[in-house]
Amino acid sequence: MSLDVVRLAAVLSPLRRTLRAAAAAREQLPDIPDAQVEIIRALPAGTTAAPGELAASLGLGRSTISNLLAQMERRGLISRETRSDDRRRVDVAASRDALGYFARFDEASGAIMTEAAEMLSGDDLKALERALPALERLRDVLVELRRDDQAAEMLVEQERRAG
Repeated sequence: MSLDVVRLAAVLSPLRRTLRAAAAAREQLPDIPDAQVEIIRALPAGTTAAPGELAASLGLGRSTISNLLAQMERRGLISRETRSDDRRRVDVAASRDALGYFARFDEASGAIMTEAAEMLSGDDLKALERALPALERLRDVLVELRRDDQAAEMLVEQERRAG
């Protein structure tokens, strides 16, 4: 394989962190940990999800989701409502503040990326444009690998408890 995967990983992670920090600074947004960002992204305006659904869709453990939701509720980032049809279950929704943060973050991120892109050569822009579909597919593969790893971990844990 001619792709330098170590170099790719070394570029992508700092790129994301740098963009996130720049957008948050520009908009004076609160620091929201990545795991909480994922939860808010999974709860677009007007939608709700049960904690178990969030855990499954994000590939996180139920106890991890429970702890994250408790922290987020204290910070006013989500609300939890008991279901009227089953008082044992709750629905989670992103708060108006959280959704507002993300709208501002997305706008600032877009502006920052536009400013940065204007400083690149035409050849660099073409190369980035050509790379986007492959990067999207790489992201999808990584998501699947993460889910597979977490599913395997859950099976091992279930077997440990049973045995």
